Amino acid sequence: MTIVIFVGALLGAIALGIPVAYALLLAGVALMAHLDLLDAQILAQNVLEGANSFPLLAVPFFMLAGEIMNAGGLSRRIIDFAMALVGHVRGGLGFVTIVAAVLLASLSGSAVADTAALAALLLPMMVKAGHARERSAGLIASAGIIAPVIPPSIPFVIFGVAANVSIGRLFMAGIVPGVLMGVAIALVWWWVARREAVTPPARASMAEVVRAARQAVWALVLPFIVLVGLKAGVFTPTEAAVVAAVYALLVATLVYRELTWHKLLETFAAAARTTAVIMFLVAAAAVGAWLITVANLPGQLIEWLQPLMDRPTLLLLAILGMLFLVGMAMDLTPTILILAPVLVPVVQAAGIDPVYFGVLFVMMGSIGLVTPPVGTVLNVVAGVGRMKIQHVVRGVWPFLLAQLLVLLLLVLFPALVMVPYRWFYG
Repeated sequence: MTIVIFVGALLGAIALGIPVAYALLLAGVALMAHLDLLDAQILAQNVLEGANSFPLLAVPFFMLAGEIMNAGGLSRRIIDFAMALVGHVRGGLGFVTIVAAVLLASLSGSAVADTAALAALLLPMMVKAGHARERSAGLIASAGIIAPVIPPSIPFVIFGVAANVSIGRLFMAGIVPGVLMGVAIALVWWWVARREAVTPPARASMAEVVRAARQAVWALVLPFIVLVGLKAGVFTPTEAAVVAAVYALLVATLVYRELTWHKLLETFAAAARTTAVIMFLVAAAAVGAWLITVANLPGQLIEWLQPLMDRPTLLLLAILGMLFLVGMAMDLTPTILILAPVLVPVVQAAGIDPVYFGVLFVMMGSIGLVTPPVGTVLNVVAGVGRMKIQHVVRGVWPFLLAQLLVLLLLVLFPALVMVPYRWFYG
């Protein structure tokens, strides 16, 4: 009954058009009333403590790093470098998009920021070169959702805090799955692009490649600083976020010198607005997380799923199917905050590694960013490209199927995640 009340209140509030953060608070109040625990002081205390977390400090700093990279020229130089490397092959601009998306993902960890940068810079170029606008937009959208999977990943930070899972381990476990997502959409792009009569640009000379690499090297160094620092234990994920933000700021102001005082203030304001939305969601979800523990909702869910507890693969497929449906109607951050505290104890009871499950969870949540009707990343591409969202949907579906296939392979063959993760983490 407690699950029905919590979920019913949450979905009912969302259906009425109430913002997700307030819907979470209302669902928490409804459950508190049912459990005879309604107390404004407890409610306020959980909201405050929900945002009072050292690991969550990584969120504003990674957001700031991403904004600085876009405003300070780091993202553009990454794209220029990818263009010099693979722009000349058949369908080269599509491969540039994928390479740039993987590189940008290792810098910011934000699907929205990366997709906006890719769409603004590459979509006009792809259309001008003769590629179909819908397919180009679909490729950019599917490439943008690699960002939440490759470290440093903001969703991994939120998942780690919400489900009490090591953020550093999640970072290391996401490297190979993120690269596989890029490989999958590259194969699909190769298949569809070979039918297009598009003449690729001339091959860049070695001097041009070297010049592009020299321009991008300051940006390319950042992922190695973060990953090596985490693996060596030099800093925590939160401290890595600070390092990334400070490094990006120094490069944008002292090396590239593109970040003026006016742009810097706009960058800080944009990062603050996005952070405020995320942190309010986290604070509101803390009430539900506390009540989920008090009401023992994971225990009730385990009883419901008992027939699947001895079959981890079927259990994962069932959970991921549910997450796919949820992702069609809800953004990634609230999905993590609502479901991760409930589902992680369930998969642990079934003997599934929570780090492995966290990677699958975030991957499916990321795929939800390109599924209608909500599809946050779809809306970003449609807005930047001045297109109707249904046109972007038509272009994205072949790449969406490829990424779902990657996710299925990771479910059927967990070693694809666990073996590299254990090697990376030592």
